[in-house]
Amino acid sequence: MANSVYVVNKGINRPIEFKGLKAQYIWYAAFSILGLLIFYAILFIAGVNQYFALVIILMAGGFAIMKIYGISKTYGEYGMMKVMARRSVPKVIVARSRKIFINGLKGKITIGK
Repeated sequence: MANSVYVVNKGINRPIEFKGLKAQYIWYAAFSILGLLIFYAILFIAGVNQYFALVIILMAGGFAIMKIYGISKTYGEYGMMKVMARRSVPKVIVARSRKIFINGLKGKITIGK
């Protein structure tokens, strides 16, 4: 009986990668391409010259893909989500009375800048 050769998948628990884009950036690129396809259809239906519309779409698509690659390179796999989460955390929590400290966190807390 011949020995079987099995290929071991060494990419377990690694993010999906396509042409250098990782994780959610693949989805951003796909949705931008889909949006540009819809925009081209709208321009075509509106009666814009198809070559002019094609040039606009190609330029916008190139710009979008360049920006997505730049964001992917700058922030990495999960860095952009971390930055967005950090922006949603309030800088200061304002407590205008001592009741919060006396009664615990059952009192009112006003979140301000």
